[in-house]
Amino acid sequence: MKKNLEIAIIASLRAGKRIMEIYENEDFEVDFKGDDSPLTKADLASHQIIMQHLSATDIPVLSEEGRDLSYEERKNWSSLWIVDPIDGTKEFIKKNGEFTVNIALVRDQKPVMGVIYVPALKELYYAAENMGSFKVDDIVDFSGMKTLEASAVKLPKKNLNKKFTVVASKSHLSEETKDYISQLEEKHGEVVSISKGSSLKLCMVAEGKADEYPRFAPTMEWDTAAGQAICTFAGKTVHDHNTGEEMLYNRENLLNNWFLVK
Repeated sequence: MKKNLEIAIIASLRAGKRIMEIYENEDFEVDFKGDDSPLTKADLASHQIIMQHLSATDIPVLSEEGRDLSYEERKNWSSLWIVDPIDGTKEFIKKNGEFTVNIALVRDQKPVMGVIYVPALKELYYAAENMGSFKVDDIVDFSGMKTLEASAVKLPKKNLNKKFTVVASKSHLSEETKDYISQLEEKHGEVVSISKGSSLKLCMVAEGKADEYPRFAPTMEWDTAAGQAICTFAGKTVHDHNTGEEMLYNRENLLNNWFLVK
């Protein structure tokens, strides 16, 4: 498990470095739907770097870039990597820094390891079964697990919020989410609502910066698998709104149901 974690961390950092080269040096005036756009280039470059690293593990990969993989082909995979080379494309385009590289290891439909790197903020979140969840600040390069662990802070950190805090989507705030926040206000009095992009919302709950993250709008498995691992091993839960249970992965339909993180 530790070797796979190391591989995933190195992959995320190297992908992040390449993304930042494109993010800081490319012309953002071009069409974002085109093959030549900075987003397309960064997405593809990140995907290729991650795939190069994960191929050493002999564990199959489900990536947003390979979303057309048939269920017949993957339904018998007991273990798989679930990857989003760039999560938070709107955040990337807006240049607000709130985009991430997500890598999760899933076993028997449950995330058992997660790595989320935030290249623009140089923040790394990682978690693994029987290990816990951690955050490392100001990291660009990998210089060994011992060095990394020495600077890692265990999650959740102490929650210093005086008021009940909800984190929601920057780009997808649905009416149902607004209604849910209103219900929380009735229950808790004043509720602080924070808007964040990408899987950073899951990280904020794991970290203790937010109490809940309601997501009553569409997401895909690669948007949440790594963040779910980081939340789970920080003692939080990601509940599937339809089943009332922990959200499962490598399903036939890769579109997630609504969910609540707390």
